[in-house]
Amino acid sequence: MECENAILAAKACRIIEESEEIPSLAELADAVGRSPSYFHRRFKAAIGLTPKDYAAAHRAKKIRQGLAHGNTVTETIYQAGFNSSGRFYEKATEMLGMTPSQYRTGAANEEIKFAVGQTSLGAILVASSKKGVASILLGDDPDELVRSLQDRFPKAHLIGADPKYETLVARVVGLVEAPSIGLDLPLDVRCTAFEQRVWTALQEIPVGETISYAEIARRIGSPKAARAVAGACAANNLAIAIPCHRVVRNNGAPSGYAWGAERKSELLRRERLLVLSKLV
Repeated sequence: MECENAILAAKACRIIEESEEIPSLAELADAVGRSPSYFHRRFKAAIGLTPKDYAAAHRAKKIRQGLAHGNTVTETIYQAGFNSSGRFYEKATEMLGMTPSQYRTGAANEEIKFAVGQTSLGAILVASSKKGVASILLGDDPDELVRSLQDRFPKAHLIGADPKYETLVARVVGLVEAPSIGLDLPLDVRCTAFEQRVWTALQEIPVGETISYAEIARRIGSPKAARAVAGACAANNLAIAIPCHRVVRNNGAPSGYAWGAERKSELLRRERLLVLSKLV
């Protein structure tokens, strides 16, 4: 069944990627010779995203690539399969986290609010665009975290010392200290289609559980991509919110973590204790 799912999903992905406009669910199902409901279930099982979400991620990637390569906004609109500028601008900010013009100029003048807090695991920086939380960084040196944020948004207008925003940071700090509270905040996830598949799979790992890179690769329909999965985890700039700390080696041993192996081990220890406390 898994092999059949992978073949079916791969064919559908090629159709999506080669189509000028996003195919409907019915069109994709017909192309692979399955009913829409069956195809939708099998595609999600193989890829980790619905056909609609995969198509949106692929289109967003084409938009980012086009603008990054210096294409005009108009060129990018039609190369990405939008048949009108109106439809593009309806979706542009959602896809990019900013206007197309801002993205094309390296996020020039985009406003990013941020604040630095302190947790029992060290310093934490939380930053947000108008779309949602764009970065959650952990470390030992608050100044280094701010420099990392500046490197990620070199042309943005960074706004700190906002008392109202610091209340959001307090919520994120609470998640570090007490994993059970959850984090119900809008996220500004800027990533490739592959990274989105991986990060979506990470968000489905329950608190207190771990999973291997190979298993994540299998779940997203790319069983030979364990190394790429590790790369997607390393590229995650939303610590805790996208729980890459729950991914371990095949033997169950903790592996690398962008914010330090000791922090990863401690996060996992806290989550295990939480689960055990609920069983008592």
